[in-house]
Amino acid sequence: MDKRSKIALYAIGAVIVLMMIAEISKPKAINWRDSYAASDKIPLGGYVLFNELKTFSKMPVSVSTKTAFEALKDYRNRSKTVTLYINNVLSFNKQDTDALLHYVENGNTVFMSANYMYGVLMDTLNIRTGTDMNGLFKKPAHNYFTSPGLKTNARTFNDVIETSFFTKIDTLNAIALGMVKVKKEKLVVHDTIPDTNINFIKVPFGNKQGAFYVHTNPFAFSNYHILNGNDAYAATVLSFLPKHPIIWDAYYKSGRKVVSSPLRFVLQNQALKWAFYTVLVALALFVIFKGKRTQRIIPVVGPLKNATLDFTKTIADLYYQHGDFTNIIHHKINYFFEQIRSKYYLDTNELGETFISKLAVKSSNKKEDTKALIDYMVYLKSKTAHTETDLIQLNKLIETFTKNNI
Repeated sequence: MDKRSKIALYAIGAVIVLMMIAEISKPKAINWRDSYAASDKIPLGGYVLFNELKTFSKMPVSVSTKTAFEALKDYRNRSKTVTLYINNVLSFNKQDTDALLHYVENGNTVFMSANYMYGVLMDTLNIRTGTDMNGLFKKPAHNYFTSPGLKTNARTFNDVIETSFFTKIDTLNAIALGMVKVKKEKLVVHDTIPDTNINFIKVPFGNKQGAFYVHTNPFAFSNYHILNGNDAYAATVLSFLPKHPIIWDAYYKSGRKVVSSPLRFVLQNQALKWAFYTVLVALALFVIFKGKRTQRIIPVVGPLKNATLDFTKTIADLYYQHGDFTNIIHHKINYFFEQIRSKYYLDTNELGETFISKLAVKSSNKKEDTKALIDYMVYLKSKTAHTETDLIQLNKLIETFTKNNI
């Protein structure tokens, strides 16, 4: 190797070393993922709140890593407690809802704070939440309390927040405790959402002073806002809760640490674990003794032909050649709704404004595009006869909607 080649090689090596040093020493990007987990110190984690709860309440704080049904079924006859559910999204199934209702009915308290809340429990309490999607940018949200004595504890959240509020509450039982006010843009057309909405309520339940406290600004309890001057608002919200021992929910958290191994369920069950180990030992013995015998030549077997696609194409061609556009349209609409249910877990029985808003958010589409697609599907389903133009238009709308998500 001549001198010039050596110099070039050393130069390339030096550049690679400098790039490695720059990559290692560069500042780590801030993780803005919403977590609310007690162990996370990222901006939207719950580390600060969890460690301040003991000072705030002066009562013992326990951690629940189970579902609501598993965690609360044993608290019916114990001393009264307060359970905190804080996350970006909260949803409880029928079994969990029954456990929560019995828990509160026995004089306990449940506090829930989330941007999006739906499921059986929300239906039982007769409440709905919504988010202001109007405008290009998120506007500062002024969160305050209905009590005039708490006026000084109101705070304006200027960033890192979604403005969620109640679109429906049970006016006979629910008590409004807090409000949120957003300064609207005058250029927004057809904005039917008022500037001021309820974002914190109390729903008494049972005859033993139990209650649900429901709040729609979980960002207020994140590390970012508590450490940036909004701690007084979070403390005031929690001050409405009775002074009982606290149960911190760690299960319904976006940042929950979950073991994703397929063997998790097997190894957690004593009987299945020993069966699994027995199978492993048996397989090892089989390999040891079977491997000593001469193995026959393994014949080459070609892969099975996938006739499903050809069959589907043949059926579609038959429908199209016979001009049966109505059947094709119905199949496309049914398949589209099945994708919505399986991927976004949305109920497609009611195709109102709430469904359209949720679908637009979860699929990252504009609300007006989503509304145009759903309205067109409803229109097609109402017709008894369809044309090729209807089919082409439906296909275009579905392709535009699903090109980046489903």
